[in-house]
Amino acid sequence: MSDEPDDVGTAHPPSRPPDPDTADADTADAGAADAGAADADAADAGVDHDAPRPRRASSPHIPPPTTAPAMSPLAFERLDVGEMRRRAQDLVQHLSSRRSVRAFSTEPIPLDVLDACIRAAATAPSGANKQPWTFCVVTDPALKRRIREAAEAEERAFYGGRASTSWLNDLAHLGTDANKPFLEEAPAIVVLFAQNRSPTGGKHYYISESVGIAAGFFIAALHRCGLATLTHTPSPMAFLSEILGRPRHERAYLLLPVGYPARDCEVPVITRKPLDEVLIRYDAS
Repeated sequence: MSDEPDDVGTAHPPSRPPDPDTADADTADAGAADAGAADADAADAGVDHDAPRPRRASSPHIPPPTTAPAMSPLAFERLDVGEMRRRAQDLVQHLSSRRSVRAFSTEPIPLDVLDACIRAAATAPSGANKQPWTFCVVTDPALKRRIREAAEAEERAFYGGRASTSWLNDLAHLGTDANKPFLEEAPAIVVLFAQNRSPTGGKHYYISESVGIAAGFFIAALHRCGLATLTHTPSPMAFLSEILGRPRHERAYLLLPVGYPARDCEVPVITRKPLDEVLIRYDAS
């Protein structure tokens, strides 16, 4: 699979949990369907429909919490409009200079800066504040070699027949292929895992959305701190769980090499969609 950010969605995310407002209705519908199937089975068996039948057990009612949630005052700095506009323009200019990098220097990076970027990513909002992510930082050359070998095996299958012709044509302008030397050259590889549940078995909600937001925070933080990265999504990525010994409730979500660009690093010439192609306003008439 390609390692451009556009391909993040090709890895299959965990399914979204049922909406809590409709979950009971869905359960009731399922119960009604089961009851209808039972009636049909009874008719086929010649069972007397007038005979008394046991009642189906209803779902237990869960009372709302009786204690108020702990709250604290919001720390928020309100800016004057001029400062807001200045910061907005600075942010657009800064993020517009971010590019996916495939040629890395082997020079070590300050790992405390990388830790701070992960700490920033972990402030992202998440479903029910469950924070369903695990960031694994790999600097061991032997582990990086194993990851590269496994990733390239999947990529050879992708470029060698798994991908459609149209997909490969769409990737051609990026100059990608099955060789991924950056997985060894970058001084650090960050593997972001999505947790399907908590380590103790508790439920998580909107997992893919939550982890995706954290990934965006992380990429922006790296760029802000002077580090380059790339979103790489070999598919399937189960080999990462095996190599890193991750538990079964975690699933590899993104593979991100992190480091400084090589001195001779080049990037594809691309364009971004203009604002009028990505923004639709619904103003009062």
